[in-house]
Amino acid sequence: MNEKTASVHWQGQGKQGHGKISTETGALKDYPYGFASRFEDDRRGTNPEEILGAAHAACFTMAFSFACDRAGLATLDVDTQASVRLAGQGDGFVIDRIALTMQATVPGISAAKFEEIANAAKRDCPLSKALASVPEITLTATLR
Repeated sequence: MNEKTASVHWQGQGKQGHGKISTETGALKDYPYGFASRFEDDRRGTNPEEILGAAHAACFTMAFSFACDRAGLATLDVDTQASVRLAGQGDGFVIDRIALTMQATVPGISAAKFEEIANAAKRDCPLSKALASVPEITLTATLR
């Protein structure tokens, strides 16, 4: 078993409040976030959806590379972007879509095998499984 931790410290109320996010590894250390960085495109902080997207893209990319290894194929490079959409729902919000876009260089792989491995990695990576309640998770995979 493997367990990782992250923590948040929040001060203030609602829109005027602000928080700081830290991770156990120190990759994020008191990194700011708040209403403006989540809803008003303030680039001086992060937001939960951006962090979720990074985590999902990282997990999927590793799952794809490991699946290629198991199939006897070496990945030279894999680039993945995740777009996470936060939509209004009633008085609150919901993440209603995650769009993964991946480009990879895998010598010797057929287009069909590439699609098969990419779709299996999307389905089987731990973050995809954890996010199963998101109504739409798409994958656009391109073999370079």
